Amino acid sequence: MINNYIWAGKKVRLRPVQPSDWDMFHHNDMDSENARLCDEIHFPRSEEGTRQWAEHQAANTYDGDNIFLAIETLDGTHIGSICTNNCNPRNGTFKYGVSIFREHWRNGYATDAVLIILKYYFEELRYHKVNAHVYAFNDGSIALQEHLGFVQEGKLRNMIYTMGKQHDEYIYGLTKLEFEKLT
Repeated sequence: MINNYIWAGKKVRLRPVQPSDWDMFHHNDMDSENARLCDEIHFPRSEEGTRQWAEHQAANTYDGDNIFLAIETLDGTHIGSICTNNCNPRNGTFKYGVSIFREHWRNGYATDAVLIILKYYFEELRYHKVNAHVYAFNDGSIALQEHLGFVQEGKLRNMIYTMGKQHDEYIYGLTKLEFEKLT
């Protein structure tokens, strides 16, 4: 059967965050390495705080073209999240970020989720350029960007402080035309 649902790929589908997702996000927040790779290590949050955060996310429909969505496998297992931000319809540019819960790493889920987002933003919303900011110590994300055909366009020196020292941040980019050549 052919899947005609735009928010589904070969391995995952994207959906709004549901209040019941709080426990998976809370468990993921306890994973310091994953937190460091995606953003930064925050102060601990209570279960109730995570519940309130998930309820707030579930109530948000959208903010312009900026979104925050849950990623689940086609059988319904919640495995992470993906977001877009800094969406600029006038210039046709946006950024994205993706996070897969550790127990689901290296299964192609991030690739599939990103492809869904890129297809939607390029083919439905008329964006023509996407950027991803990647910490220099995040080998998995660097490999993901390069696997997807992104080009490293720049380096911001000494932008991230973690693990007791400063780290660079890489800027990767992909145009709609480059995406079309890959797909």
